[in-house]
Amino acid sequence: MVNFSERGPVMADSGKIAWRGERPGEDIRNLIIVVRADPIICGHSTEARNLAEAAHALGFENIHIVSYPIETLEASPLPLKPLDSVMPYSEGIQVDRPEPLGDYKVLDCRLLYGLSGHLVDLLYKCQAQGRTALMDLYLVPHGQMVLSAVHSFAATANNPNVSTIAEAVGSDITNVVSNALKEQKFGAAQIVLSNYLRHDLPVAVSAYTKELIVESGRQVDEALGTNFAPRLEDEVGISYPAIDTSLYTSIEDRPDDVQAALTKRGLTKDNFLLFLSRVVKAKGVDDLIEAYWHSDVYGQQPLVICGTGIALPELKEMAAGDPNILFFDDVSDDEKGLLMHACSVYVFPSKPRPEFTETFGIAVAEKMLAGGLGPVITTRTGGIPEATGGHCLEHEAGHVTDLRDRINEAARMSVEEKQALATRAREYAMQFDRAEVLRKLLERLRTSAVPQAEQRNAVSLVEPAEAG
Repeated sequence: MVNFSERGPVMADSGKIAWRGERPGEDIRNLIIVVRADPIICGHSTEARNLAEAAHALGFENIHIVSYPIETLEASPLPLKPLDSVMPYSEGIQVDRPEPLGDYKVLDCRLLYGLSGHLVDLLYKCQAQGRTALMDLYLVPHGQMVLSAVHSFAATANNPNVSTIAEAVGSDITNVVSNALKEQKFGAAQIVLSNYLRHDLPVAVSAYTKELIVESGRQVDEALGTNFAPRLEDEVGISYPAIDTSLYTSIEDRPDDVQAALTKRGLTKDNFLLFLSRVVKAKGVDDLIEAYWHSDVYGQQPLVICGTGIALPELKEMAAGDPNILFFDDVSDDEKGLLMHACSVYVFPSKPRPEFTETFGIAVAEKMLAGGLGPVITTRTGGIPEATGGHCLEHEAGHVTDLRDRINEAARMSVEEKQALATRAREYAMQFDRAEVLRKLLERLRTSAVPQAEQRNAVSLVEPAEAG
């Protein structure tokens, strides 16, 4: 139990820091984000970059993105961008990659130990500059790292002026928690959910993700007699992924750059179908290839598949050297938007699978912002409708014939129809601007009431008769 002064922090039973008297340091001046950062191909690495850049524009004192050593990433199965294609960060944003600590006797915790310790060091560094917002994307394992660091820091610092934000992403629930529930390892699921609620501000990347989280809590409650579901329903907010909207909306003012990107790839503006995302089975690229083969545009416009991932070798084999299907695994951050702007149609045929369900669809929103005449074709899987707002062509997930029909429909649309759809799509997607997303997160931290310690028990067990 931490107990400093009459006007200072005390450790609540929940593990959160509660405050006596006024909460100090209301002006947040520091931001630390723990995430799978570049060069990992992941929408949330881009989101972390955008939140950091938004904080930089606000004049924050210290901005750190904390991630993993490059050599660790290169030895992992995670899909990576070429290092020379990663855009630089603004001066003042520091990307930290702490080394593992301990020798061979410390098995899988060496990275966790090194990263958690580095977070404590950063919290001491930021202490003099005001309040720190410490955010983790991916609850497993980043949430555990953040909580470990914060509670160690709070036990020794004179003024642990830090607030935590946990953003639950899709795979936290559709992978980690769902597998734990499937194998009836309810304790493992409880660890994730209870750690999530120990953060000052738990948020989800979409309303769909929150529904999954609450349902997971309900299943744990049924097994263990806990009360996760109502607490998750009450406490978890929605924070859509942050996007640098200006990076995409400015593309139409860069015709020379668009043409250079097309020339580099041997493509023609408004004359190719595009898929650009991680190449995994859940993204439905196999359905796209099949639909393309049977569409009216086969042989007239190439299908361009950009990205890398574990399904790439299988898909290349499926395409069997078809000269109409092009694969690019070295697209840079800047080139991505240029190709999105120039394509005749952007296809994102994501479909639910046991290992993954799309919980937002960042790439879809980026394409909507990039503009151009190419409409988006996608599904209503998971949280994708929250990313599109319906300003797209939709097909039934996993239905190849339906996807083929939407490709043919896009090819028949007039220029006026395409322009009108593109305008509506961009207007809708502007709500994901990184400055607005960060503003809302910080406002929630500043205005949220600090519950009393006795109201913040991590998990309240009901009486056996009530559990029933």
